[in-house]
Amino acid sequence: MLKRLEVHARLMFQGYEPGKFYDEMFSSAGEVRTSCSDVLEKFEKMTDDEFERRRAACDEHFLRQGVTFTVYHDDRGTERIFPFDPVPRIIPADEWENLEAGLTQRIIALNLFLHDIYHDQQIVKDGVVPQYHIDGAKHYRPEFRGMDVPGDIYIHICGSDLIRGDDGQFYVLEDNGRCPSGASYLLENRNALKRAFPEIFSGSRVRPVDTYPTELRKMLHHVSPHREGDPVCVLLTPGCYNSAYFEHCYLAREMGIEIVEGRDLVVVDDFVYMRTTKGLVRVDVIYRRIDDDFIDPTVFRKDSVLGVPGLMRAYRAGNVALANAVGTGVADDKVIYRFVPDMIRYYLSQEPILPNVPTYLASEDEDRKFMLDHLPELVVKAANESGGYGMLMGPTATKAELEEFRKRIEADPRNYIGQPVVSLSRCPTSCDGMMAGRHVDLRPYIIYGSEVKIVPGGLTRVALREGSLVVNSSQGGGSKDTWVLRD
Repeated sequence: MLKRLEVHARLMFQGYEPGKFYDEMFSSAGEVRTSCSDVLEKFEKMTDDEFERRRAACDEHFLRQGVTFTVYHDDRGTERIFPFDPVPRIIPADEWENLEAGLTQRIIALNLFLHDIYHDQQIVKDGVVPQYHIDGAKHYRPEFRGMDVPGDIYIHICGSDLIRGDDGQFYVLEDNGRCPSGASYLLENRNALKRAFPEIFSGSRVRPVDTYPTELRKMLHHVSPHREGDPVCVLLTPGCYNSAYFEHCYLAREMGIEIVEGRDLVVVDDFVYMRTTKGLVRVDVIYRRIDDDFIDPTVFRKDSVLGVPGLMRAYRAGNVALANAVGTGVADDKVIYRFVPDMIRYYLSQEPILPNVPTYLASEDEDRKFMLDHLPELVVKAANESGGYGMLMGPTATKAELEEFRKRIEADPRNYIGQPVVSLSRCPTSCDGMMAGRHVDLRPYIIYGSEVKIVPGGLTRVALREGSLVVNSSQGGGSKDTWVLRD
């Protein structure tokens, strides 16, 4: 629904153009969406100077709290404050209800798929997913076939990236089921906005997000193999040089659990223990923020100094639980992503609530020919890259870049997919003292323990560069607070 605003003497949003894209706050005719009208009117009552002062207060909050991320290979330095825009992205109750149902459906199907491919592989036998796509997945771990995990849950924490197209429809862009990051920024965005702009929350019916650490801790307790008393849970981090180290410390603190590095843990008689000043303490659950490759040098990369030697023995013996489970990365593979709607139909006998973006597989002859013939029109992605790396934006690529990706596709077709360019929705964003439309996506956080819990909102990432569709922080993106309204 839309609502025409009363015109004030001075409008902060005066001159704002929704443009040809779906705008999260305004219709193409410039009318404000009903869900956004209250907060817009509150912003309009502020002077430009007041707004800028409060925006600066948000940056100061992030600086004091140490809310940073790391960008590798950048001569401007590695540690950055996460850019934050104070104009929230608002999702009405009915839209969120649909998203919640679609994401729940999706994570259940993905877990059924993971259990299947690590056991009977019935989905392969029935011809739904070809065997060579699974065998060719970089993060498939055939050595763990036949191993059971608690409750048959492999992905306990998932961050599925959503985008909204010109048609107003939400699409799933990818699933992040290994070590999804960003939840701490979601929580700190809300804290910063509440401190700097408290009055915009008055009467706004915004659902809280601060239950995330509690739900995360409940999930860890649920998967524990140790049922007597409170299980000992730890967060395993690669260390202070990891790009998400702030988040590791933040979540461990909020959950009230220890943060450890590989050197802090030792395996004795197939049990995991934490070294403490009072001696060894048995560990029941590890929330790991280390990829499979580095988690146990006796099984995976022999040169890893980040993991715990013998951890996989304890894991196989059922003496310690891991969240997420080993081997979930196959579900992150962008080739496997193509088959998620088929998984939902196969395992749940339901139609997908949230559609995928149409996807071409370079490993398939017809798809590969189409991709090579239409490179300037497509987005091409490497199957296992993240953070905006290994990607070609065809419409803005140079001839040299197009030729380079043509060679990559022909040399390693299993590793590439193609998708049409989806014009991400836009949201008003403060840019150099003016409001301008910038493209956004949405990463909700899904927790799967005794039941599926989804934080009402998620991390809205925004492409701060004009015209850019790349929202990743490593590529110059920022973020916004995401409001889900009560019905």
